[in-house]
Amino acid sequence: MTLNLLIWRQKDAGSAGKMVPYTISNASPDMSFLEMLDMLNEDLIKKGEEAIEFDNDCREGICGMCGFVINGVAHGPRRATAACQVHMREYRDGDTITIEPWRAKAFPVIKDLVVDRSAFDRIMAAGGYISVNVGEAPDANALPIPKDDADQAMDAAVCIGCGACVAACPNASASLFVGARITQFALLSQGKPERKRRALNMVEQMDKEGFGDCSNHAECEAVCPKEISISNIAAMRREYLKAIVR
Repeated sequence: MTLNLLIWRQKDAGSAGKMVPYTISNASPDMSFLEMLDMLNEDLIKKGEEAIEFDNDCREGICGMCGFVINGVAHGPRRATAACQVHMREYRDGDTITIEPWRAKAFPVIKDLVVDRSAFDRIMAAGGYISVNVGEAPDANALPIPKDDADQAMDAAVCIGCGACVAACPNASASLFVGARITQFALLSQGKPERKRRALNMVEQMDKEGFGDCSNHAECEAVCPKEISISNIAAMRREYLKAIVR
């Protein structure tokens, strides 16, 4: 396959960036998107040019490290799929593909397609945990948790923190990420002692980081590789209101 690529290149956080055209002529339909970028980087290095920087780790859609906007869609064309799991058979010979980093004030570009997502870490540090030392994990049936609650908590817990929700949102909101993290613990007995404090601290930290507010466009749900439901945003709002009305 021959593909025409338009890729965002930016030397560092303080430099202006621009879209740079590249052509790759020997891509296999069975390659993953990241393998295609690896091939391009090998060609660039052979020519004495600087390789394109992009985040990646497990390449199995689990870790949440990969992430960029492909033809205007966070993570690319396939629903419920991270960028690392997109394959070149999604495209046709001769296609033009644009590749850009996440665009958000709270995710400043470090270099090329790499952005600083440490804002998510600070939100988690503000309350996305259970601080009580509970010792070893109890038997799965020791805590009487209704199955519906357990299922909903697990559905929220599968969030991999990739940031696609922020990149897709016209307001650059992190509400889906924060909502999933708050919901994950609010439904379980282990998370209830710190329930109010968690909601207050995480929402306030989200605002401090410069993320926008949710206006229910649902773009976040559409691009989430784990199909996190926007019902978690409504749950976050309920938890926050309960916390401020003491």
